[in-house]
Amino acid sequence: MKNRIPSSATMLLTLIMTNTHVLAASQPWLDSDKSSDHRAKLLQQDLTLEEQIRRVHGEMAMPILGFTVPDGAIGSAGFVPADTTRGIPALQITDASLGVANPANVRPGDGGTPLPSGLSSAASWNPKVAYDGGQMIGHEAWSKGFNVMLAGGVNLARDPRNGRNFEYFGEDPLLAGTMAGENIKGIQSQHVLSTIKHFAMNDQETARMGMSAVIGERSLSESDLLAFQIAIERGQPGAVMCGYNRVNGIHACDNADLLQRILKDRWGYRGFVMSDWGSVHGVEAAMHGVDIEMGTQLDKWLFGDVFFEKPLLAKAEQDQVYRTRLGEMSQRVLRSMFDVGLFEHPPVKTPIDYAASKAVAQQAAEEGMVLLRNEKHALPLNGATKKILVVGGNADKGVLSAAGSSQVVEPEGAGLVIPTGGEGQFASLREMVWHRSSPLKALKEELPDAVITFNDGRNSGEAAALAKNADVVIVFATQWMMESYDTYDLELPSGQNGLIDALASANAKTIVVLETGGPISMPWLNKTAAVMQAWYPGAGGGKAIARTLTGKVNPSGRLPITFPADLKQLPRPVVPGFGGPENAKIDVDYNIEGADVGYKWFARKNINPLFPFGFGLSYTQFKYDGLKVEKTSPLTVSFNVTNIGKLTGQDVPQLYLTGMPGRAQQRLLGWNKIELRAGESRSITLQVDSRLLADFDVKAQRWSVAPGAYALGLGHSATEFVSQRHVDLPKQDFADPVVSR
Repeated sequence: MKNRIPSSATMLLTLIMTNTHVLAASQPWLDSDKSSDHRAKLLQQDLTLEEQIRRVHGEMAMPILGFTVPDGAIGSAGFVPADTTRGIPALQITDASLGVANPANVRPGDGGTPLPSGLSSAASWNPKVAYDGGQMIGHEAWSKGFNVMLAGGVNLARDPRNGRNFEYFGEDPLLAGTMAGENIKGIQSQHVLSTIKHFAMNDQETARMGMSAVIGERSLSESDLLAFQIAIERGQPGAVMCGYNRVNGIHACDNADLLQRILKDRWGYRGFVMSDWGSVHGVEAAMHGVDIEMGTQLDKWLFGDVFFEKPLLAKAEQDQVYRTRLGEMSQRVLRSMFDVGLFEHPPVKTPIDYAASKAVAQQAAEEGMVLLRNEKHALPLNGATKKILVVGGNADKGVLSAAGSSQVVEPEGAGLVIPTGGEGQFASLREMVWHRSSPLKALKEELPDAVITFNDGRNSGEAAALAKNADVVIVFATQWMMESYDTYDLELPSGQNGLIDALASANAKTIVVLETGGPISMPWLNKTAAVMQAWYPGAGGGKAIARTLTGKVNPSGRLPITFPADLKQLPRPVVPGFGGPENAKIDVDYNIEGADVGYKWFARKNINPLFPFGFGLSYTQFKYDGLKVEKTSPLTVSFNVTNIGKLTGQDVPQLYLTGMPGRAQQRLLGWNKIELRAGESRSITLQVDSRLLADFDVKAQRWSVAPGAYALGLGHSATEFVSQRHVDLPKQDFADPVVSR
């Protein structure tokens, strides 16, 4: 999808630009030839204290908990009013992880195009997929009147049971940071400001309002913070959102170490810090790095005040330190608005080509499909398959999505909605929603000569009896997840394991399609013919599943998260704080694994997972050879990839660090996604980010590469290496790169 402005908006924008040049003489901050920093400084100097205060807090714009939608807001997660005197546009802020959300149906019937889950996009290992998805939802947001999206979730998957893993990009900082950064870049290409969130260590939903992530700075810098660094460098988000959780005992939105010392001082971040809704606990948060307080009605409801309004104004009037800080806060917000183009390119409500948007979502889903098992070439299905039984998952209605603030409903409405009940802040969002893209319908379109029947799977005995008379059984298994809730274990709910076992026992050609928010256990695995991980596949999910099952698409997804064989393999077999209130004050000891998140933990403990990070099968085969080191500063390697199968397909060769001087250490160093015809070869060159070869020296506040021998492994996953090399590297010390342009 190209960066496009409809012709209906062209005249309006021309008029705005003409008026802007006229006003630039009296209002020099409107001169677009000046830098964003200079324009923000000029405008900031023209604001009174009261006007600065108006820039640094914003209201919720949805009718929940008795709140009303503020005047001027179009209805969404948040709103900051315009200053028409100085030409400052309003901030119209929408939830956005997977598309333009419409919480509580505040804009009646205004749907959007849902992308596949973040884990699905990460499973594509294709930065272009993340960029195109961001560009699509950014364009839809702009066309609906929004100019800020609460996107860019990059919290690492330290626990596969985390209820929001589906929004994020997996367990590795390089992969997650790269994909999140491209997603942000795509959104902001449409002159819609994106956040990156939730800074930092917001890695579980249980007790999310009170849990404290306990972790040392070295481990933090080499894992979760590195993901944020990489994403900020690539995407240049206008805002960083701090989270609900505490980090080492201090609330993330009151944590000067995180927000000021690391983010702004050490990294040189020049955008603004936005609070999550209900995460500011006092006016002192301003002095600790928060630049704008959002969801102010919620803060007043929870804590009795809007801290960045009258309390902050009183402090600024009495204290020069607070006055200076308020000016900086306001200027940072304005700087990002100028930088992303919110002044010159105001959103204009225009018709949206939802068919084109759906095509983007479908392409992303297709690249995110991960083939986990394919015994005796059970897939792809072909015209010789005449009798197919499709079971379960409401596959006749559509594809499952997850719930919470990221929930997107299509313009036509949901395919199916099942309330789940519950209490608390997110009770109104506890609905299981299926998008309208039906896998059953799509399979019938792809295989018109086959007799395809559907059984809902409620009675496993009935389904198994029908399975005996089918050539192939395709069972859809679902695991619904949502914000504010972690799963207790990795079992498929509602007796689905028993259903799959019964089907596979009745018919050896049973294919399992998984629509889940992350890893699950698979006690039936060895009985099945094939297993495909479809995640939450979004608006075009049904078509993407059918095209992959039938071979129109050769699966190329690779796992962005390890599938454990047992909960006992995890650093914390029981979710800390499970069963308690969301504001429970608990400590979660992340020093257990430190920076060794996911596959690194499995390598350190020499544990065999059910499926490793980076794993995924194809309908063709690929060979790697010729691994060699081209240079050492920066470390650059090359190798050859050959498609030795009979079909065109995409592959994801992966380069890992497997050893450092004096210790074993596994880290993803790089990858490339390439498409090759049968018999085609290509040479690949990868340049390694030096931080991935280094340890973070907390005392010196810099990265340090120790001199000595480093072991490299080239392979198909984190556990399957086909070529290894050693390289001697010299000692190297270097500071963090500046993250902002």
